[in-house]
Amino acid sequence: MVKRLITLILVGVLSLTAQFSTFPSKSYFRQQWSKPPLNVEIEPVSHLRDFLYDSKIELSLRAYLELVMSNNPDVNLQKLAIIEQRNNIQRAYSPFDPNVIADFRSNRSTTPSIDQLQGADVRSRLNQTGGFTYSQSLDTGTDYTIGYTGGKFADNSQFANFNPSITQSMQFTVSQNLLRGRGRYVQRIPIMVAQSRLAQTEEQVRERILTLIFQAENAYWNAINARERLKVEENNLEISRAFLEQEKLRLELGAISPLDIFQPEQNFANAQVRVTQERYRLQQFEDAVRRWIGADLNPDFRHHPLELTEPVEPRFYMEIPDPEEVVARALGNRPELAQTRRALEIDDLNIKGFTNDIRPDLSINANYSSQGRSGNFFDRRGLGGTIAEVIPGGFPQAIDQLFQFRYPTYGFGLVLQLPLRNRRAAADLANAAIQKKRNLYNLRSDEQTVRLEVLQAISGVELSKAAVNQAKIALGFAQKRLDAEQKKYDLGVNTAFFVLQAQNDLVDAQAQVLAQAIAYRRSLLTLLQSTGELLGARSIALGSP
Repeated sequence: MVKRLITLILVGVLSLTAQFSTFPSKSYFRQQWSKPPLNVEIEPVSHLRDFLYDSKIELSLRAYLELVMSNNPDVNLQKLAIIEQRNNIQRAYSPFDPNVIADFRSNRSTTPSIDQLQGADVRSRLNQTGGFTYSQSLDTGTDYTIGYTGGKFADNSQFANFNPSITQSMQFTVSQNLLRGRGRYVQRIPIMVAQSRLAQTEEQVRERILTLIFQAENAYWNAINARERLKVEENNLEISRAFLEQEKLRLELGAISPLDIFQPEQNFANAQVRVTQERYRLQQFEDAVRRWIGADLNPDFRHHPLELTEPVEPRFYMEIPDPEEVVARALGNRPELAQTRRALEIDDLNIKGFTNDIRPDLSINANYSSQGRSGNFFDRRGLGGTIAEVIPGGFPQAIDQLFQFRYPTYGFGLVLQLPLRNRRAAADLANAAIQKKRNLYNLRSDEQTVRLEVLQAISGVELSKAAVNQAKIALGFAQKRLDAEQKKYDLGVNTAFFVLQAQNDLVDAQAQVLAQAIAYRRSLLTLLQSTGELLGARSIALGSP
């Protein structure tokens, strides 16, 4: 029965070794002697050439966000946090890693004898020992050790019966927790905590990338807004130039006095100033867009013009469903709420772990060993007499005796550690319960914040939609008023002042339509961010880093 038990244990050890260790594969030795990875590099910016057309970088919103996900360093930094947490899961398995210790010692001594019983005038001895110990902790709370020790002892004493004497020994010890630390669930709590932290980190990364995409899309709309405002101002500049040329012609014909030319000239100069301002403003926003997609890092693309192809006005205006339905979606999608829920899972695991620490520590241990002995046997006639016969022996005979289990030693014991008072474990358990309550309050507060943000975002979308319609109506009236003032001026019943004022009002109305259209785009963006659906709406998938 004992032989069978030892055989099953050895088979189990070999299978566990294959599962938890790569020894003795080639990769194991290559990793042990590999150089430290000091030449760590990052990938260069990519995919910019895919969007280069006629010396322009042509970007739709989707293409722009794809480049942001590929090239922006802030986005790539977030992905590293996930890899770190995956490494922490691997570290959490380390208590169950097997370990092998091998040793060999050789010692020779020569000493003068002090009595005849030492068997020689000058005692010369050679002692060589070696062996290995294999130990491992299992996730059931079981610790076991398998050891092998071999020795060779040679002596010139005439009393020695075995010279050299070869001894072999194999030991097996096992210890099992019965109260504290018993069972796979308790032993695997650090692993489950690491897995929950990985899920929590993934939600943190999703939250940060969602914020980065929100900022990047805002930068895209800033550039489009600046570009369209520049077009409005350039159109106004052309209208002011045409009106100024008309007034100069009337001045040459004597239809107006020289004092009447100053107002059109001033209006034209103001239009030139606004065009110059908008050009520099557009350049600043386009530089920000280049930074988001990494074009500023590549000298081949740094100075290429940008062509942002997304229309200012959406193809259709979103119909907002029931606000409570939108809030419910947000409560299920927002990454910060998922982080807090993961934190509650970790709190539960910590509470169970600290509850385990309070229990008494009772363990059972058992040991079994087998011996083997061999060597050249000197059959002497009496103590220290002449040698009658020499029976040769060696290592194979000792191994044979070892695995015949003819000389076993075995035993077992119980160890109870009963702390009369464990203030540290009690305090840890109490603090874990407090931390869970704190996270529950945080979850409630975050849910209230999300609800408020979603309702405000819905109001912002509805307000922007109404503002766009009102701005279009105002633009129509501004155009009609300009036409009316121009006709009055042509009939001579009005002055240039009213025409110029109507032109400025038309420019302001055009700019207001543009501003409200961009504001509607931003309101939609804010709503998608507040519901946590921005990444899905932009077809952005956070794959494995």
